[in-house]
Amino acid sequence: MIRFENVTKRYPDGTTAVHELSLEVAEGELVTLVGPSGCGKTTTMKMVNRLIEPTSGRILLDGEDISSVDPVELRRRIGYVIQQVGLFPHKTVLDNTATVPYLLGWSKARRRERAAELLDLVGLDPSRFGDRYPDQLSGGQRQRVGVARALAADPPVLLMDEPFGAVDPVVREHLQTEFLKLQSTLHKTVLFVTHDIEEAVRLGDRIAVYGDGRIEQFDPPAKVLGAPATPYVADFVGADRGLKRLSVTPIERGDLEQPPVVHLDDPLDKARARMRSESSRWAVVLDDADELHGWLSADALGSPAAEDATSSPVTVADHARRMEAWLPLGAPLKQAFSSMLQHDAGWIAVLDEADRFVGVLTPSRLHEALRRSIDADERAVSRDEVELETVADA
Repeated sequence: MIRFENVTKRYPDGTTAVHELSLEVAEGELVTLVGPSGCGKTTTMKMVNRLIEPTSGRILLDGEDISSVDPVELRRRIGYVIQQVGLFPHKTVLDNTATVPYLLGWSKARRRERAAELLDLVGLDPSRFGDRYPDQLSGGQRQRVGVARALAADPPVLLMDEPFGAVDPVVREHLQTEFLKLQSTLHKTVLFVTHDIEEAVRLGDRIAVYGDGRIEQFDPPAKVLGAPATPYVADFVGADRGLKRLSVTPIERGDLEQPPVVHLDDPLDKARARMRSESSRWAVVLDDADELHGWLSADALGSPAAEDATSSPVTVADHARRMEAWLPLGAPLKQAFSSMLQHDAGWIAVLDEADRFVGVLTPSRLHEALRRSIDADERAVSRDEVELETVADA
């Protein structure tokens, strides 16, 4: 979709912002450009919509050399979102969102319908926010309007220049989450500029790590974190890159343990026998629909003699505890680690796409999953092909 062929940008004072850049972004791919200030990442992005003209080389958009396209017409085909948002203060949110359709000559009814549709898509009810003005919105809401405006004419390409950099960390994380959901639906081709490696890792299908006017590494986030191509990249991503990698390493079935499983209506003696046979002090509890209910501790069961003294049968339901620490398969290990800390849990339950219980992730298995992921990238094999050496094996 976007291809740079030996592109250089050199200014009259001799400063080279971008040097011999060759880069290809596939259709529907989200590529993050990350690096320190002045490394050339924003210059790279602005050359795509000809806000900056390259000194040499070619940039092709869907196979067409953009130097042969009228800049105004080109920009109307490309969505553009910046940190300062750039909303028109004298226009309502609805009219701001409809800016490009207006320039394209759409009818008033059509552009207002499209603007309302996009506002709803980014989580702003058009009936509540459409008639407001930018100064009546929070920073996060203005940023959402900026994204909606960039998408209004349904451009195939979206350029985003530190779009979430001006909001507080909590709002920023929420905007990132919402944008990822949006991208999973729209599949735009996106160039996303940021100086934050964690943001680049979280959002990008691939990351271009910039040095001084050139790309030091262009790979998926897991490879950038697990196998930095140069000392510069290793230094840039930080000594804690193993922790950062947790956010891009998904939970897989092979990472899970299989504890004893009992049901709410099982008699306690059946639960005791199950845990005893599997040498476990606890079990996962499912309801009658085989959905996760909670867990059962052997310490809470009491003695069979006490049970015999009761007038009615005692079941697992009488002693089971609810379980709030669970995640779906494919969730990042970072989310699993956070959930363990939040719930003070020694394990979390993992469910499949149909919400069926498939196993539990423990801290030791989380660590093994991270090690396998790193080894797999270094050896260019799948995670299930990696055999880890442990202290017990030595």
